Amino acid sequence: MLSRRILRTKVVKAVYAHTQCEGITPVASEKNLVTSINKAYDLYFHLLALVPEIAEYAAERIRIGENKKLPTYDDLHPNRKFVDNKVIARLVGDEGLQAEISARKLSWKDNRDLIVALYNALVRQPFYMKYMASDDHSFREDAQLVSDIYMTMLEEFEPLESALEAQSILWNDDLGFILTMVSRTILSMRESHEEVKLMEQFKSEDDLDYAKTLLRYAIAGYERISLLLDNSLQNWDIERVALMDQIILITAIAEAESFPSIPVRVTMNEYIDIAKCYSTLSSGGFINGILDRIISQLVDEGKIVKSGKGLL
Repeated sequence: MLSRRILRTKVVKAVYAHTQCEGITPVASEKNLVTSINKAYDLYFHLLALVPEIAEYAAERIRIGENKKLPTYDDLHPNRKFVDNKVIARLVGDEGLQAEISARKLSWKDNRDLIVALYNALVRQPFYMKYMASDDHSFREDAQLVSDIYMTMLEEFEPLESALEAQSILWNDDLGFILTMVSRTILSMRESHEEVKLMEQFKSEDDLDYAKTLLRYAIAGYERISLLLDNSLQNWDIERVALMDQIILITAIAEAESFPSIPVRVTMNEYIDIAKCYSTLSSGGFINGILDRIISQLVDEGKIVKSGKGLL
């Protein structure tokens, strides 16, 4: 499922987009946020369909070899371990997964060059060569191979990143998050259970409302929190602070003020990590210091009140 980290990141980007698009309404920005969140879930199913496409290309190569006029010994006696992978077969045959892929109109059929490039890269991977040479034919080994493809090879595979960007700009930066979801799905599969247990979009039914509410509070409080930041940045001009840092701070403070059940430390840690990924090299420490100062001030003033033991 989409984690709160993904949702927070989506909200930060939505706030940034809102500030950069003159005349856009909060309602339109919220609609764009929901679309972005839904597209991230689309990517989950799109990626689940990718490794089966690589396996189908491998099977095609075997068929071509077997049908040569003068086939070699290797052509007639291919190693079929990858193309007969039981986990891949389960993905291809799962009605629920295939229905989701079809309903979302997802396909790799127009990305032949990408599939070929992925196969050529895969056969050079040490984990793949070890798998193909092993005499083990267990379901667990098959699952580990598929997981390794997703987690070891795909995240840094530039042709895949380019292909995804061409298909949807909303998939920018989602790949790492969604690959983890896909890997967990693969490793949770069991030979004794025929259905693939697909992840729900959200962990909690409140998650989408959380994201939409956070965006509303961040947009509504943008000017007020900006002034608060300006007053708190001793010897700093707010205009000198990177815009992304400003937006991360504003979103973090909006969350701290508006969600009594979320511990302050959780909020701080989440946005410090987001800053490390999406802003400057020094942003993590900067965000930490500023958030600690402002949130402590707001707690003392009674403007941040948390309910529940240990929430501060």
